[in-house]
Amino acid sequence: MSRVTPILTIEEPLLFEKSQPGRIGYSFPKLDVPEVLADTIWKDIEPRAQVDGFPEISENEVVRHFTRLSQKNCAIDLGLYPLGSCTMKYNPKINEEIAQRKSFSQSHPFWTSRFLSPAFRVQLELQKLLTAITGLEAFSLQPSAGAHGEFTGMKIIQAYHRNKSNHHKTKILIPESAHGTNPATCAMLGYEIVSIPTHPSGVVQVSDIQPLLSDEVAGIMMTNPNTCGLFETHIREIADLLHSKDALFYMDGANFNAILGITRPADLGVDVMHINLHKTFSTPHGGGGPGAGAVGVRAFLKDFLPTPTIHESSDAEVQIIEKSPLSIGRVGGFYGNFSILVRALAYMLSIGRKPSGEGAYFKDIAEAAVLNANYIRHRLKDHFSIPFDRNCMHEVLLSDSLQQEFGIKTNDIAKRLMDYGYHPMTVYFPLVVQGAMLIEPTESETKENLDEFCAAMIAIAKEARESPEILHSAPHLAFRKKVDELRAQKSARLRWSPS
Repeated sequence: MSRVTPILTIEEPLLFEKSQPGRIGYSFPKLDVPEVLADTIWKDIEPRAQVDGFPEISENEVVRHFTRLSQKNCAIDLGLYPLGSCTMKYNPKINEEIAQRKSFSQSHPFWTSRFLSPAFRVQLELQKLLTAITGLEAFSLQPSAGAHGEFTGMKIIQAYHRNKSNHHKTKILIPESAHGTNPATCAMLGYEIVSIPTHPSGVVQVSDIQPLLSDEVAGIMMTNPNTCGLFETHIREIADLLHSKDALFYMDGANFNAILGITRPADLGVDVMHINLHKTFSTPHGGGGPGAGAVGVRAFLKDFLPTPTIHESSDAEVQIIEKSPLSIGRVGGFYGNFSILVRALAYMLSIGRKPSGEGAYFKDIAEAAVLNANYIRHRLKDHFSIPFDRNCMHEVLLSDSLQQEFGIKTNDIAKRLMDYGYHPMTVYFPLVVQGAMLIEPTESETKENLDEFCAAMIAIAKEARESPEILHSAPHLAFRKKVDELRAQKSARLRWSPS
């Protein structure tokens, strides 16, 4: 078994069930102003007005209740988190401390430029670093998430073609191995999506593109490294082919931490890309936000970037351009999720400069992430099927094909992994592989942690052969035992009731 402590199995009553009349969970100092009952002002939105029998609990019990609940969850601060994710799993606490400093956390975008100058400087320095590591000439920090960055980048491509009166360009090529948000983004913008089937090698071939490329194609959206955890080795040739038809190349850079400091997307022919700053540059980004999907473009597209844009004037002063004739306009409020940008810059600067003074040690991040993923691939290759048995990037892709002989599927493996103290890996994605299991250790895990995780996976593979019933009924140690997921989806109870 893993040394990670299993999830507590003590049944935890709901706060509603612990309620006792007259108990109070708060204490305020004596009022020095006339008392006003909140219910008389906020009666339409006050939670007490909406919930019959609002719980009456002591402060101590409230704190203990939520602390116990937190102990029932897996967390990156407790152990390795194998979920393949567009979320950073390494969040140095110093970055949090810096982002919470009053000079940052209490600044407001309605202030005058004189007071906002330090905040603008942070964003300007971040833009400079992003241009250096991608080779792209200009960036917008306004998008608030990866998919938001996709929408912004594709909107720029659309504006570029409309400005050239390329109204016939209505199609976007998208590989099946791309992120699922890619086709959704194009559909939102009214494009027709042309799907590129997955090649047996796991990467897109030039021969896959040629039959699909016509004058109607406006561009391609390619995730690189792709969702199979593989680097698109023909990306430069594909980009040249697109450019010959006046089509643009969009790269989904959510997995940028795998190639950071090793190759620059612009050198590969990329015209537009987004980077999940919350993935590659350290931000705790759970539950859908907050995030930052910075978008970078080549020089000929910079006038299409969202406004306002932040620049450095000839005398090294920060310059804000509020409007631009070709700009796609605002895509978010103000200048982006500022606290996320602070964290990203703090992390990037903490990596350190090379002795020569040029660049930073970003390459070390990518090399460690790729090494860790390939170490897991090597340790598990004799126990699980590897659909694309070649060197991977930051994620290793397994499947359940070996375990299906014993009636075991991916979901059984994932549930059993919970008994070993781990959050399940990404399951059934990417869709191009049946029974997929996508594992991402990232650059921050030690060899000892990887060995513990691999030992758990190997033990599960043995159980699948010798005692498959254990996996069928897993999890056994989790707070909640195996649930009827289909019923849970169809008959979801989203609100507590006493019945």
